[in-house]
Amino acid sequence: MFHVLRGALLLASVLAPHRIVSLLPSLTEDICALGLQAQLVAVSAYSRDIPCAKGLPRVGDYQSVDNERIVALHADLVIGLPSQAQLVAPLRALGMRVVLLPDERYRDIYLDIARIGAAAGVSQRAARLVAALRRQVAALHARTRSFRTHPRVFVALSVEPIWTVGPQSYIARMIELAGGRLAVTQLAQPYAMFSSERLLALRPDVIVATRDSEIGSVLAKAPWRALPAVRLHRILIPPNDDILVHPSPRFIEGLRWLIQQLQPIANRSAHSS
Repeated sequence: MFHVLRGALLLASVLAPHRIVSLLPSLTEDICALGLQAQLVAVSAYSRDIPCAKGLPRVGDYQSVDNERIVALHADLVIGLPSQAQLVAPLRALGMRVVLLPDERYRDIYLDIARIGAAAGVSQRAARLVAALRRQVAALHARTRSFRTHPRVFVALSVEPIWTVGPQSYIARMIELAGGRLAVTQLAQPYAMFSSERLLALRPDVIVATRDSEIGSVLAKAPWRALPAVRLHRILIPPNDDILVHPSPRFIEGLRWLIQQLQPIANRSAHSS
């Protein structure tokens, strides 16, 4: 029985996929942006707010993958992160096609779309989507040329403990494109814990905090209350965390929001701060 199943999966792997599983919300958004939602049969946890994923089975997260259910769904393409390689090893052993894509850097946004397009047999569609995104980014970035200053921005993904982003992250590039500068200039990883002492020394002009960070619970505590961004009420919280934390085509919404928020701060005279 194992050999029959393995043979069927190997045959399916050389054909355009018809049943796709996504193991990350941002990859799910890539798949849907490519018009492949009809082929999507299962997604990861934390995908409840993605319209094209509503009602689909949840078969994994960052720490676990339900391989038996994926096999039962007759999936012929599984897309996830390199960090999930061990979790999906049983699927690869069966001959199922598994594509693992990094998603930490800005260039990964475009590369992942292209790679998913190639894996799904819609490379030209992916190329058109990438080109359209690049045009939108260029148009939005052009708005920041009139900024008088470039505020130093600290990103709070979590506050107890403090987690932030470093220069290698795609969020850092988003901030640059939006006319700001990442306050954290040295961090070994794209995302990492950060000490209170280092945050106090940074004295950022602006704090961008996710809604999930619950930053409001610490603003009256040290070191937050001593920060210029807090004293001047320059705490920016997106209407939806996904537009900031998902490296997918929705980052355009996040970029547009960041520009709108940073523009009045950047154009305020120096002595007003």
